[in-house]
Amino acid sequence: MKQVVQNYKSGELAVLDVPVPGCKPGGVLVRSAYSLISTGTELMKVSEAGMSMLGKARSRPDQVAKVMQSVATNGVPATYRKVMGKLDSYTPLGYSLCGVVEQVGAGIDDVKVGDLVACAGNEHALHAELNWVPKNLYTPVPDGLAPRHAAFGTVGSIALQGVRQGEPQLGEVALVIGLGLIGQLVVQLLAASGVRVVGVDPDPVRCELAERLGAAACGDPGSAAVEAAVAELTGGHGVDQVYLAAGGGSNQPVELAARLCRDRGRVVDIGKCRLDLPWNAYYEKELDVRFSRSYGPGRYDPEYELEGRDYPIGYVRWTERRNLACFLDLLARGSVDVGPLISHIADFDDAVETYRSLKDGDLKAVAVLFRYPEQAVEAAAPQVAVPAVNVKRGPVRAAKTPVRLAFVGAGNYATSMLLPHLTQRDGVELSTVVTTTALSAANAKRKFGFAAATTDLDAVLGDRSIDAVFVVTRHSSHAELTRKALLAGKTVFVEKPLALTEDELAGVLAAVEESGNDRLQVGFNRRFAPLLQEVRERFGARTGPANLRYLVNAGRLQHGSWYLQQGTEGSRFAGEGGHFIDTASWLLDADPVSVYAVATSGNEDLQVVLRYPDGSTATISYVTTGPAGFPKETLDLVADGKALRLDDFVRASVYGRKRWVSSRLPKARDKGQNAELAAFVKAVRTGGPMPVPLQSLVATTAATLAVQTGLAAGAPVTLAGAR
Repeated sequence: MKQVVQNYKSGELAVLDVPVPGCKPGGVLVRSAYSLISTGTELMKVSEAGMSMLGKARSRPDQVAKVMQSVATNGVPATYRKVMGKLDSYTPLGYSLCGVVEQVGAGIDDVKVGDLVACAGNEHALHAELNWVPKNLYTPVPDGLAPRHAAFGTVGSIALQGVRQGEPQLGEVALVIGLGLIGQLVVQLLAASGVRVVGVDPDPVRCELAERLGAAACGDPGSAAVEAAVAELTGGHGVDQVYLAAGGGSNQPVELAARLCRDRGRVVDIGKCRLDLPWNAYYEKELDVRFSRSYGPGRYDPEYELEGRDYPIGYVRWTERRNLACFLDLLARGSVDVGPLISHIADFDDAVETYRSLKDGDLKAVAVLFRYPEQAVEAAAPQVAVPAVNVKRGPVRAAKTPVRLAFVGAGNYATSMLLPHLTQRDGVELSTVVTTTALSAANAKRKFGFAAATTDLDAVLGDRSIDAVFVVTRHSSHAELTRKALLAGKTVFVEKPLALTEDELAGVLAAVEESGNDRLQVGFNRRFAPLLQEVRERFGARTGPANLRYLVNAGRLQHGSWYLQQGTEGSRFAGEGGHFIDTASWLLDADPVSVYAVATSGNEDLQVVLRYPDGSTATISYVTTGPAGFPKETLDLVADGKALRLDDFVRASVYGRKRWVSSRLPKARDKGQNAELAAFVKAVRTGGPMPVPLQSLVATTAATLAVQTGLAAGAPVTLAGAR
C-alpha cells in the first residue's frame, strides 16, 4: 500500500510503498476514502523538518531538554547516535480520516466489514491507503453524512473539546482568536450553543468566512472594530470566554485575550501559540486559564487508546470517542457545516506536490482533503425518491362566495407579495390571520382587514367556514403545517419550500392519502408571470431536446437573516431553488430524472444540472457573490434552431425564423404572484383542478432536496421513481 511519510532530518516528503498493517485484536483495518490535512499542525511539522538543526532545536525546546538529559545519562556519542538515528527515519503524517472497514479484529462487535467509520490518531489515522485503528479511536459514520465531511471528525473533536473546556452558557459572548480550521469550527460550535461570537484573524477572507458561518463580527487583531463589537455585545464588560486557536510566536493573542475578557472570565488554549502571560493583566481580572488536551479525555492514555479500556460514562461523560461521535452527529444534523471550509481536494497520488504548494503559499487553504483511489463507499449512485401521488379523492365542493381565506404567518413575504394582491380582489374575504405573537397578528389584521386575529392554529383548522389556508411561515414549519391543514380538509397554499427532507415530503403525501385531500398549491409563481407565459407561447412547440441556462444572481444576505440558520431552516437553495427548478420543468414540459450539483469552495454559489427524460438539460447557476446592480434572473432556452431569452422579467425575446422582442418600455417586474393567486382562488371557488398538478410539485421538491444530497455525495443523484 501507499503512505505519505517525511524524513525529519532532510525534510524530504514522499509517498512510499509500505507493507499493509495487520488487523490486530481490539481494532479494525480501515481502507481510507478521504483523509484531512490539518493546515496548522501538519504544516508546522513540515516546516520544522525543513529547518537547520539549530532551527529545529529552537522550535522544540522540550526535545532539546530530553537530549541534554540523555547526554548527562548516556554521554555525548551514544546520545548523538540515538538522535541522528531518530531524525534520519521516515515518520508518518495525518491524524483525521474517514474510510471503510476492510477487516474486523477479535473482540470487535460494534462494526462490520463494509461499514463507514471516522478515525482519529496521529499513529492510526494516517495519510495511508490502509490503517489499523483501535476501538476507542474510531466511530461509525451516521447515515447520510458524506465521507469527505466525516473526515473532519478528529479536528472537529479538538474544537469540540476546547469549547467544552470553556463551559459556554446560553447568551454569553466569546472571542475566538485565530480563524484557521480549528477556529472556524469553534465559531460554529459556539454559535450552535447559543453563544454570540467575535472572531479575530489578520486574514479578511477568513473573517468573512467566519461571519457567514455564525460569527457576529470579525476583524484584524489590531482593529478598533473588534473592540467596538465586543463592547457593544457585552455592554462594555468584556467577553465571557476567549478561545486561543492561533499559532505562531507572537504573544499578541494572549495580550488581546486579557484586554477583551471580562473580570473572572475564562481563557482556553486550543492552538499552539506563545503563552507569556502578562501577570498583572491576568491577576487583576483573576482570569481562569485552561488548556484543552486534544480530542478529549483518553488522549495520551495507552490503556484507553490502545487497549480499548473505556472510562465509565458516569464519571467521564465526554471521552475521545464520544467527542468524535458527537461531532459527527452535529455534522449529520446540520448544526455544523464543514463544506465551506474545504478549499481543495487532491488525489492521494499528488500528496507531495500538495504539501509543497501549501508550504510555499501557492495553495491558500483552510482545509485540504486527500481523495483515495478506491472508494467503495461511493460506488452506489445516491438516490432521492420521487413519491407517487396515491389518493382516493373525496368529493370537491365549490366554495361559497366570498372565498374565505386564513393566513398562518404574516411575515415580510406575506405582507409584501401576497396580501396586497388579495385585499382588493372581488369574491375574497380575509377571515383570520394566525401568528405566534399577538402583536404581529393584530398588525396584520389592522393593515389588511382580516376579520379576526389569533395565535390559535387549531381554532382556524377547526373552523369549517374557512375554505383555504395559506402557510407563509419559516421553512422548517411548512411541511408540518401543510400536513395538519390537509388533514383538516382545507385547500392549502404553502410558500416554497414544501419540505426540507424526504421524510417531511413523505409526511405531506401520507396526509393526502389519509384524508383524500390533494388540494395543494406551492408558491412557485414564476410559471404564472405574464411575460414568461407570452415568450413561451411565441417560442412554440419543440421536437428535439433543449438546453436551458438559468442564471440567478441571488446576492448576499444581511447578517442576522434567518435564511442563514441552515441547521434549522435549510440552505438558501433549499428555500429558494424550487422556484427555478419549477420554471425550468414548466418550460421543458417534463419532470427531471437526475440532478448533479457542485458548489464553489468557500461560499454558497452552486451549479445545478437537471437532466430530463427526452435528453434535455437545464443548468441553474445560483450565485451569491455577484454585483448588486446586475439583474437577478436571466434565462436562455435553445432548441430546434430557436432561442428564447428572458431578462429579469422586464424584457424577453425569441429568435427563430422570425425575431420577436417584447416592449422596450420599462416595466415593473411581474413574477407572477397576482396571476398565481387568481388561479388558486378560482380553483377554490369552483372546485376545479389545482393550478399545478400535485405530482409536479412533488417532483420539483424532490429535485430540490437532491441538490443537497448530491453536494454531500459529490456525485449525480438519480430521482428514483421520476416519470
